[in-house]
Amino acid sequence: MRIARTLPLLLVVLLLEGCTVGRFVKWNFADRRDHKKFPTRPLPASPEPFRYPVAAKEIGPRTAMDKGKEIPFDTWLEQHKTTAFLVIRNDTIVYERYFKGYDEAHVHPSFSMAKSVVSMLIGTAIADGLIRDVQQPIVDFIPELRANGFEGVTIEHVLQMTSGIDFQESYVNPFGTVAKFYYGRQLEKYTLKLKLKRAPGTKWEYVSGDTQLLGLLLTRALHAKGDPRTLTQYLSDRLWTPLGMEHNSSWSIDRKKDGLEKAFCCINAPARDFAKLGSLYLHKGEWRGKQLMPRAWVETSTQPDTANGGVNFYRYQWWLPGGPGVFNAEGILGQFIHVDPAHGLVMVRLGGGYADVPWEQVFREITPGYTLAH
Repeated sequence: MRIARTLPLLLVVLLLEGCTVGRFVKWNFADRRDHKKFPTRPLPASPEPFRYPVAAKEIGPRTAMDKGKEIPFDTWLEQHKTTAFLVIRNDTIVYERYFKGYDEAHVHPSFSMAKSVVSMLIGTAIADGLIRDVQQPIVDFIPELRANGFEGVTIEHVLQMTSGIDFQESYVNPFGTVAKFYYGRQLEKYTLKLKLKRAPGTKWEYVSGDTQLLGLLLTRALHAKGDPRTLTQYLSDRLWTPLGMEHNSSWSIDRKKDGLEKAFCCINAPARDFAKLGSLYLHKGEWRGKQLMPRAWVETSTQPDTANGGVNFYRYQWWLPGGPGVFNAEGILGQFIHVDPAHGLVMVRLGGGYADVPWEQVFREITPGYTLAH
């Protein structure tokens, strides 16, 4: 009798696991534990880890206003769904807090912060001779898209999110494009089915499909040179290991066997290691005496360009929120790598939701406390 009662439940679970819509219904929405739900490809810790020095005297906000009442800043962070908050000034940790059982070694999903990492890899791929330049047509690497009218789409169009692809960036539709890309197990197939809805270089539209195109393009560029590495391995060799990442991390893939990286999201790492990506750009691509990526690429990526459909708040998969030279990698649920080169600051906020907080405004408001500090 017990078996008879549990059999329908088991069938429901299997059905939910077996299709994209089912997995969407089962998991419902992006969650800070998503890195445990999907297969991953390892990003090993560096054999020579770099550890940020910690300031002898902490510098950080003491209080915050909440509903007209002044409360400790730590309490405010925890109440607003934060799991990690890290401030690095001049390559030294000056403020670091973890909540909800997290600590400096706990892995967090990047969500769309991964888009900025993919942009980094386009820059290194050009430096490595895998790609000619950003004006190269993407069909040079993904010829299957010629049949879909992509002949005029360049790498720069895709970087700028002005490609014109028809992609539904909805996080609540189980039948939408994002659901297929996030929960599906055939990323390459879905990517090769993308079509255009407007001419490239005419209008900016934030779509995760553009970044997935870049991920596939990078994989194809490697293989075209006889290089069998995956996108994860390329990231590991070019940036992750040289940056001295301290902890074992990963990149989520669509399926266990011969999986493809979810380039538009899903690099899973602790806060301090995410911060090193910001520090690399703070230093114009130089890290501990080595130029890991071209200085010109970093500068181009973080300056607005409104030509050919571009906007003044987004460039090459980085958010440009305003202010002199400030830029962010940003992911859903309020994941941020905030970089302020003028003040030598990198801030990382990770959590389980935005909690109705304009986090960019928070970064700006606490910055003077660091610029005035000695």
